[in-house]
Amino acid sequence: MATYSLYLKDKIGNKYERKNNYVLELVKLDKKISEETDMKKKSLLHSEKKNLIANRNKHPHNIKLKEFHNQEKTFLKSLKNSEAEFEKSLSDSLNSKVKQLKTRMYHHQQRMTFYREYVELTYEADFKFKESKINVEQIPEIIRFIECIESELIEAKEQKIKLDPKKDAKLKSELKLFKEEAKKKRNEEIHKVKDRKKEGVISSKAEKNSIRELKREYKNQVKLESYKIPSKENKDFIRSKKRELSNVIKREEKILKADIADARRKIPIEIAKKKPKVAYLTPLLPGLGQMLNGQRRKAMFFFLASFFVYFIAIPYALGYGNYQGEGIAGLITLAEGGARVHKSLIFMIEGVVAIFLLLIGIGLLYASFRDVLLTEKNMISGIRPPNWFETKRMLFQEGFPYISSLPAMLVIVFIVLVPVITTSLLSFTNMNPQNQSKFAWVGIENYKLIALGEGLAGSVFWLIFVWTIIWTLVATTLAILLGFFLALLVNKDRIKGKKFFRTIFILPWAVPAFITIMFFSIMVAPGGVITELLNSVFNGRIEIKNDIIMTRAALILIQGWLGSAYVFLLTTGVLQAIPGDLYEAADIDGASSFEKMRRITVPLVLFQIAPLLVTQYTFNFNNFSVIFLFNSGGPFDPQRYGNLAGSSDLLISYIYKLAFVHQYQAIAAAITVFISLGVMFFAFLGFRRSKGFREGRL
Repeated sequence: MATYSLYLKDKIGNKYERKNNYVLELVKLDKKISEETDMKKKSLLHSEKKNLIANRNKHPHNIKLKEFHNQEKTFLKSLKNSEAEFEKSLSDSLNSKVKQLKTRMYHHQQRMTFYREYVELTYEADFKFKESKINVEQIPEIIRFIECIESELIEAKEQKIKLDPKKDAKLKSELKLFKEEAKKKRNEEIHKVKDRKKEGVISSKAEKNSIRELKREYKNQVKLESYKIPSKENKDFIRSKKRELSNVIKREEKILKADIADARRKIPIEIAKKKPKVAYLTPLLPGLGQMLNGQRRKAMFFFLASFFVYFIAIPYALGYGNYQGEGIAGLITLAEGGARVHKSLIFMIEGVVAIFLLLIGIGLLYASFRDVLLTEKNMISGIRPPNWFETKRMLFQEGFPYISSLPAMLVIVFIVLVPVITTSLLSFTNMNPQNQSKFAWVGIENYKLIALGEGLAGSVFWLIFVWTIIWTLVATTLAILLGFFLALLVNKDRIKGKKFFRTIFILPWAVPAFITIMFFSIMVAPGGVITELLNSVFNGRIEIKNDIIMTRAALILIQGWLGSAYVFLLTTGVLQAIPGDLYEAADIDGASSFEKMRRITVPLVLFQIAPLLVTQYTFNFNNFSVIFLFNSGGPFDPQRYGNLAGSSDLLISYIYKLAFVHQYQAIAAAITVFISLGVMFFAFLGFRRSKGFREGRL
C-alpha cells in the first residue's frame, strides 16, 4: 500500500520537512507501526491511524488549511475588483506597458500582504508569497527604465518639431557634395590599387582586400557626415531608443520569469496524493492529464495529438479518407471482391500507411501518458510541475535534438519505410502478369521457389547470384587496387607533372558514368575500334558482346576503371595527411620500401577509408547502370537463362526485368528482400571488422 514520505524534495534534490502536520502524523504513525513488534501495541497504533484518518476534517491543520483556501477565494475575488479600480485610477497619459506593469505591481503587493500570514502553514502560500516578492522587487526597475526611455523619446519628438527645414536642406546639399568628393577620392585610390596589382607590387588577394576596405571606409565617412543633419540624427536616435525599449523589456521579462522558475525549483509542492491517479485515468485522451496537472499551454499541444489520433489515424485505419483502400482491413483483403477499378497495390500501400499512422498515434498516447505520470510522481515527491516558461526552455535545450530530428523521421517513415515494407509485403503475394490489378496472399511460396531453384526463378536465380558475387568481388577489388596503386604512384616525390596526372586519373569519376559506359559499348561492338583492333592482332573474328566470358571480362575492366578514380581520390587525401616523420623513422630503422608500405601506408590508409571501401562493394553488388547500358544483360542464352535474363545480368538488373519488363513483381520483390538482407549483413560485417569501427570512431 502506498504511503507518504517523511520529507519532500525539490527539483535540485534538497530535502524539506512537511508543513502539513496531519500528513506528518500519518507518516510518523506508519513508521511506528513498521518498527513495532508487539502485536497489541501495533493494533493500538493501527486504531490510532484509522481514527486519525476518520477525523481528518477535524484535525487542527486541516481546519486551518480549509480556512486558508476559503479566505484565498474571497481575497482573489476582491483583488480582481480592487485591481480593476486601481487600473482606472491610473493616468491615461501613461504608456500602456507602464500601466500594465503598475497594475501588476499592485496585484503582487496585495498578494504579498495576504500570503505572508500563511507562509508557515503551506508551501503553496510560501511559493505564491515569494513569486509576488520577486515581481515587487523587479517590476519598479522595469517601470523606471521604460519611463526614462519614454521621456527621451518625447524630448526627441519635440526637438523634431523645432528643426529648421532650411538648415536641414542646406546640410543635405552639403552632404551630397561631400559624397561626390569622397566617391571621387575613393575611385582614385581604387585605380591606384589596381595599378599596383598590374605592376606586380601586390597580389590579387591584397587587391581585393584593399578595394573592399576603401569601399567600407567610404560608407563610414558618408554615414558619419550624414549625422550632421539634425533630422537624420533625430530619426536614428528615435529608432534606436524604440529598439532599445523593446529589447530591454523582453530581456527584463525573461529575467523575471527565470527568477520565478528558480523559485519553483527550490520551493516544493505538498499534495495529499499518495500515488498517481490522473495518468491512469486519462491515458486515452492526451491533453486532459496535462490540464488536470495545471499545465494548460502544454495541454493545448497534446490536445492536437488527441485530434490526430481520433480524427486522422484511427479513421484512416478504419478506411475513412482512403483513396481506394479500406485501411488495415484493405491490407488483409487486398481488394478481393472489390470493384473493377480497385487495385490491390493501392489497398496494400494505404494499409501500410494506416499502420504507420496508428503507430505514430500510439507513440503520442504513450508520450502523453509518460509526461502526465512523471509530472504526478514528481508532484507527490515534492517537485512542482514546470510552467510554460520552463517547458519552452527545456524544449529548446534538452528537447532540441528530438525536435530537429522529427521532420527527418517523418520523411524516413513515408519516403523510405513505406516503400520498403510495401516491397517486402509484395514478396508474399502472387502479383504477376495475370494478377496485375488484383492479387492475393500466397505466403512464402516465392521464397520456396528461390531456395529450391524451382518455378519461375528456377536455377536462373542461383546462376545470376554466383555471377553477381564474382562480379562484386573482382570488379571492386580491381578498382581498389588500381586506385591505390595510382595514388601511391602520384604521391611519389620524384614524379613530375602531378597536377596533370591527378586530373587525368579523376576523369572517370568526373565524367558521367553512362557516357564512359556507352563509349566502351560502342568500341567493343561488332565493327567497333577495339573489336577491329583485336581482330587484326589475333587474325580472327572476335565478337566481345556475343561471348559470355569476354563480355563479363569487359564489364569487370570497365568497372575497375570507373571505380578506381573514387578510390584514387580517397587514398590521395589520406596519403598526403600521413606525417613524413613516420617514414623518416622507418628509414633510420632500415625498413625497405615494401615494409614501409605494409606497416605504415596500408594500415593508415585502410583505417581512414575502409568503411568507404565497404560501401564500394555494396554499391557494385547493385550496380545496375553498367550492366544495362553496356549490353542490356546480354549475351542471351535461353537454354540456361530462359527468356527473362541474360548471361551478364546481375541480380539488380534481373529484378528490373522481372518487375518492369515482364511484370513478375512478387518474385522480384522476394529476390529484392533476399539480396537486401544479405547485403546489409555482409556490409555490417565489413564495417565491424574495420579498425575505425572497433575503436568507436564510426
